[in-house]
Amino acid sequence: MTITTTTHLNFRGDARAALQFYHSVFGGEIMLATHSQAYPSFAPDEAELVAFGQVVSPEGFRIMAFDVPASRPFAAGENSFFVSARGTDPHQLTAYWTKLAEGAAILQPLAPSGWSPLYGMLKDRFGVTWVLDVEVAY
Repeated sequence: MTITTTTHLNFRGDARAALQFYHSVFGGEIMLATHSQAYPSFAPDEAELVAFGQVVSPEGFRIMAFDVPASRPFAAGENSFFVSARGTDPHQLTAYWTKLAEGAAILQPLAPSGWSPLYGMLKDRFGVTWVLDVEVAY
């Protein structure tokens, strides 16, 4: 299995613009999935916000971005990033999840999502928010 960690930036409505900017700087591939594409339910006025987005360049630059829904707290600079661990082996990711979850607050249980066969989010006992998911081809 391979695993990578990626800076995962959080925004309140600016994720698309940020990803487009980073794409203009670093090139590569840009991928976006909106709230309406990724979630079974969403606020209608947030349908086109970014649920999952990333820029990946051939030189190795990788960044992810997300528009935090209005129903969740968000203060730029306070919870503006996640640590994203992506891997190819669901069993290994589940093992990492189990260890990280000790003493953690589970924000999204590890389960299938609109963009990955396995995705979960937790805030570990040190206050760091982790996103774990199985990488898929886009």
